[in-house]
Amino acid sequence: MTANKIDDVFGAGPLSERFDEAYAFASKLHREQLRKIGRVPYLSHLLRVAGLALDFGASEEVAIAALLHDAVEDCGGMETEAIIRKRFGDFVADVVLETSDSTTADANRKAPWRERKEAYLARLRTGSDAAALVSGCDKLDNVTSLIRATQIAGSETTLSRFKGGASDLIWYYESVAAILQERGAPIADELIAAIER
Repeated sequence: MTANKIDDVFGAGPLSERFDEAYAFASKLHREQLRKIGRVPYLSHLLRVAGLALDFGASEEVAIAALLHDAVEDCGGMETEAIIRKRFGDFVADVVLETSDSTTADANRKAPWRERKEAYLARLRTGSDAAALVSGCDKLDNVTSLIRATQIAGSETTLSRFKGGASDLIWYYESVAAILQERGAPIADELIAAIER
């Protein structure tokens, strides 16, 4: 494929004000949140996930869903979903729901960790290609962030902050990668390599 043909068929092209609006909304929801390790703003994760999706040729709509993929799960449940649906449309809201492991607004009412992850994996097997891409980008960023954190703080300190613990976390990421590989998702190989690392 020549460079011109690649330019004609691959990637979202320039982004619109709609992406800016989604970023502003994500920032409003997540700006005070931090990652589980260190004092890293949570927004950095959302930006990397959207950036990875765009790198893998996602449309602007998929990139917007990537920016908002944790909004329902972490910032208000189905009330937030209704806002996303109204402001950004059914496609974006549906992808956000597909990539959420909980839709309850009350963190104390979430199902147990393993139960949520098994339900997520079941949805990933049959869900949309857009949700598979966003999920892969999310997990790739999570794994590479874990690699960076373990280099700084060590494995024990880093992994102790996660509910599932090291073995469950590895099980989960390997399961996501296997499903993405079965589906032929282009991001699967990078995710597998990051998990092996």
